[in-house]
Parts: sequence; C-alpha cells; structure tokens
Amino acid sequence: MADARRQLRSGTVVLGGMGLLAAALTACSSDAPDKRCVDRDSYKAAKGYQVVADKNCKTVTSTNGAYYYGGKKKSGWVKGGSFTKSGKSSGSSGSDSTSGGTGVSRGGFGGGDTSSGG
Repeated sequence: MADARRQLRSGTVVLGGMGLLAAALTACSSDAPDKRCVDRDSYKAAKGYQVVADKNCKTVTSTNGAYYYGGKKKSGWVKGGSFTKSGKSSGSSGSDSTSGGTGVSRGGFGGGDTSSGG
C-alpha cells in the first residue's frame, strides 16, 4: 500500500512540475514583434531604415525617430517591418469594407438561417 501511495505522489509531483514549466514558458513568451527606434528620414531601398537610439523616439530630437515593429535587423539597419503595431485580433470589428459592410461571417453553433431539431 505504501508503494502505491509513493507512486501516486511521484506522479503528482511530475505532473505538477510539468504544469509549472508550461506556465513559466507561456509567461515568458511574447507575441509582440520586435520594436526598434528608427530614423524615418533614413530610408534606403536596399537597407531599409537606420536604427537609432531609443531616446529619439521618446523625446523631440533632431532625428525624426519613430518606432518600427518587426522586420530583420542587419548592420544597424532594419527592413521588412511596419510603423504600426500589429495587435492580436479575435473576430470582426463590425464592418468589412470588402463585403459591403456586413462583417465577417463565421460558421459554428447557433449561426445560420436554418434551424435543426434534435
């Protein structure tokens, strides 16, 4: 009987440890893209925007600084990102300009015009 309790306790510790590890990894992960301060006036087609000190985006300076999200950084330049922060979206915002303002229709329970019995 003591062996059965020991095995049960050991299994509980392992499962609890795995849950704790999963929670820690989830808390440390980030869906946010990289955010870098760049000089908006420095754009070159081959290189992108020049990365500058973060203070240029926080205060008014002679550099036209702005935050640039995502992209690939190479030798002090970043390319392939955006000046707008992409947010996680879950659903329609109410209207969709491409479908005449009707929004996005998704299937699922309770959706549709027909009813079913049972």
